[in-house]
Amino acid sequence: MASKKLELLLNKTVENLGLVGDVVKVKPGYARNFLLPNLLAEHPTAEKIEALKDARAKAAAEMEKLRSDRAAIIAKLEGLTIKLVRSVNDQGALYGAVTERDIADQLASQGFVVEMRAVRLTTPIRRIGNYSCAIVFDRELRTEIGIEVAPDRALEAFARTEEAEAPAPEAETSEGGSAPEAEAKPAKGKAKGGDEAEAASTKSARSRKA
Repeated sequence: MASKKLELLLNKTVENLGLVGDVVKVKPGYARNFLLPNLLAEHPTAEKIEALKDARAKAAAEMEKLRSDRAAIIAKLEGLTIKLVRSVNDQGALYGAVTERDIADQLASQGFVVEMRAVRLTTPIRRIGNYSCAIVFDRELRTEIGIEVAPDRALEAFARTEEAEAPAPEAETSEGGSAPEAEAKPAKGKAKGGDEAEAASTKSARSRKA
């Protein structure tokens, strides 16, 4: 049987729960272990609710402005691709992975205020290439941006390695399995010797007839 939820008055705004002055219902364990000991909430009374009325109105206005600012950021992030240049080895592997912090810092340098916790990267990026990343403020304010991770130098050694490791093209043969032309030709010395022997035999035959 589920525990009966407690009704508490928030003394401060708690993310994903409510604003200061809100009366919320929470699980007993959450109230006992977090909200009450940290003085974030207390048991409500009419007097306490009235005392927090102005604070709630102010918090609601601030929250609305924050949401409006975030909506504007989401609109500007649509279709955006940021570029990160990193040190790599000859195989294109990064010496240090790209993380949510790196992406948040790059966005900030380009004028976008995005907290690290709003950056949702599935796994750290460890190789050069093109990737995508979700930016999530809440269920309704979210978008995806592109991430281009480029090397800090030309990977010429990597290109030469790929060429060297590429398999050589196989020699074509006829349907009957003919050997390559180089193997089919007799050596010039042997061909010349055979022609001279045949000429000598013909000359000897003619002499006997005469």
